[in-house]
Amino acid sequence: MSILINKNTRVLTQGITGKTGQFHTKAGKEYANGPACYVAGVTPKKGGQSFEGIPIFETVKEAKAATGANVSVIYVPPPFAAAAIDEAVDADLDLVICITEGIPVRDMIRTKYKMIGKRTLLIGPNCPGVITPDEVKIGIMPGHIHKRGPVGVLSRSGTLTYEAVGQLMEAGLGQSSCVGIGGDPVNGLKHIDVMKMFNDDPATEAVVMVGEIGGSDEEDCARWVKANMKKPVIGFIAGLTAPPGKRMGHAGAIISGGKGTAEEKLRVMEECGIKVTRNPAEMGKLMKSVLK
Repeated sequence: MSILINKNTRVLTQGITGKTGQFHTKAGKEYANGPACYVAGVTPKKGGQSFEGIPIFETVKEAKAATGANVSVIYVPPPFAAAAIDEAVDADLDLVICITEGIPVRDMIRTKYKMIGKRTLLIGPNCPGVITPDEVKIGIMPGHIHKRGPVGVLSRSGTLTYEAVGQLMEAGLGQSSCVGIGGDPVNGLKHIDVMKMFNDDPATEAVVMVGEIGGSDEEDCARWVKANMKKPVIGFIAGLTAPPGKRMGHAGAIISGGKGTAEEKLRVMEECGIKVTRNPAEMGKLMKSVLK
């Protein structure tokens, strides 16, 4: 099993005719079950065309009706990306993965409000995407660094997602699913949402949780882990050297009022039974020791 996506997922790319959309759609189609998983593209005024054998439609609803697509990945430019999310939600897809970086916060606030009461889940924006190794990858992560295994990976940072995976592989540990939730101040699923999925997933035996400075999402997740998690969790927080009042990395990585610092987050995580490291080079070794 896996979380969010698997070999039966049917993917449509919004923004498939752009350079970025084409590059990563091609890479996704070439990975594992990609030829069967990538079924449609959507670009207004480009309906009837195709890319790499993938038919292109004018709207998400048309693409869903014609192909059975249930997940969208968005590579639409920032000024139009929130509207692309709205369109996918209106089409009642299962999941929307928005890779686009730099979406105006005001646009995302409106989009999140429109999503209230809707069943569609959102990953991102400003995220690397989701991969279930050896089944399907949706996003910009390099597929070749992943291998199927027992460890779930959950991260706000794309770069540290790859770092965690690389270290797990060096330790001989594959991954059940890897989810990059993105670090924008207004986004979709949080750490706690994905952690609940990993807790319920029989294929996941342990979880790597990577956070960033700013906000309280990691602390909220840690408290849930203490009360509910049946599996070991290890953690790391990016931004240990960021001074108070400064931003580091994502737009959501802002420290204010003495809250949201890396040390504060690590303290709460440790208090909640999560094994943490203050050295990002030790994530793989720590996970291996925990599983032993």
